[in-house]
Amino acid sequence: MEREGSRDSVRSAMINKGESRGSSRRRRLFWKLRQRWKLLGLFEIDKDHEFYPLTCDLKEGLRDAVQDAIHSEATQSIPAEEDYSAKLTQGHEGYVMRTYAGPVFKYFRQSLGLSEESYQRSLASCGLYLQFISNSKSKADFFLTNDKRLFLKTQSKREVHFLLQILRKYIQHFQSYPHSLLVKILGAHSITRAQEKKKYFIIMQSVFFPDERITGRYDIKGCHVSRWTEPEPEGSRVLQVFKDLNFEGNVICLSQQRSWLLRQTELDTRFLQDLNVLDYSLLLGFQPLHQDEKSQGWSLASLIVRTKRSVNGPGSPTTSQCMSVPGVVEEEGETTDKEEEGTEFSDTPDTTSARRPPMKKIGQQVSAVSDISEVMAQNRRLLPNYKNPLHVMDGPELRYFIGIIDIFTVYGLKKKLEHLWKSMRYHGQEFSTVSPSRYAQRLYNWVDTHTV
Repeated sequence: MEREGSRDSVRSAMINKGESRGSSRRRRLFWKLRQRWKLLGLFEIDKDHEFYPLTCDLKEGLRDAVQDAIHSEATQSIPAEEDYSAKLTQGHEGYVMRTYAGPVFKYFRQSLGLSEESYQRSLASCGLYLQFISNSKSKADFFLTNDKRLFLKTQSKREVHFLLQILRKYIQHFQSYPHSLLVKILGAHSITRAQEKKKYFIIMQSVFFPDERITGRYDIKGCHVSRWTEPEPEGSRVLQVFKDLNFEGNVICLSQQRSWLLRQTELDTRFLQDLNVLDYSLLLGFQPLHQDEKSQGWSLASLIVRTKRSVNGPGSPTTSQCMSVPGVVEEEGETTDKEEEGTEFSDTPDTTSARRPPMKKIGQQVSAVSDISEVMAQNRRLLPNYKNPLHVMDGPELRYFIGIIDIFTVYGLKKKLEHLWKSMRYHGQEFSTVSPSRYAQRLYNWVDTHTV
């Protein structure tokens, strides 16, 4: 009897110990999740980080994918029909990297003035990738290249499929409106690692580049429900992206450029409405202008440079087959002249991207786009002589960073049912899930009422 009692007590102790271990693991998991939520911002993905092996593979795979584009033979400058369904598959030790519509994205990058070598340097540099953790409801993972020029964002298969479906229209929109506020999507890929599910991701130009002096960041949807972010205590180093309700009482002061912003917002939101999408955001950041920056933009030398960049850019849709989207994200000391030096969802065979022919000099293009009516039709503006000029606008006192992001949410049956449910729950209130036409008009109205 005593022996049996001893066994029972040992068994009971083992059970309690197991429960204690399980409880301890849950507490650690909860603590990690709590810390992840509290530590919003940018973090280096070092050797101890859970995503370090993944980002090492991404760097290697993207380096080789871009290298293939660099070495590919020249073809026609305008993407062919088969280029939109092209898929390049490259095997590596422990993973497979796929590049979708490579020739089309290469064409788009070059039209922005971004050379393949510069693109490759950002993606495959020795510096560690950065993880961006935000208060967004999105389940996506966000990575930044070490120079903070490019964003890598994981997407669902459906979202990448949708991107490839609309890619031709997306490119055409930039041909029609070279200074569009839409986020610049530079590539679409997937990576399949051993014993892991396939991850799809896109590469985008960061709207907030360079970000060293940015003091405020906002994600605007033009509605009120769930659009408040609780600010951290004063002095906190947490990088927060605020929302619509946080911005109330403030305005974007652009003076003479206000009319341009309203017009471009109207053009871009109308385009997204035609794509039947919603839930996109106007990303807004700002930083104070230094005293010398307030006057520098209107010097004669600066005006000449800005005019050339704004009217001609690295290429022109009226003088060459490659479209012009002036406003490249340039490195220090890097100039446009210096830079001049297939999808899984189809049965099209794998192909590689094409080398673009040399760009024409600015002087050769001036006459073709000097017609003011054409410039007005494309809604071009006088771009600032600054990095990332397509997303930068200077007001009298502040420099603003503005772009439209997250353009893949289709207004299908799921969103229509969500709209019906929210209409009952938030009766009389403004919430995010509305029809694309209502969404576009509402965001335009927000810009109209919050700019001077």
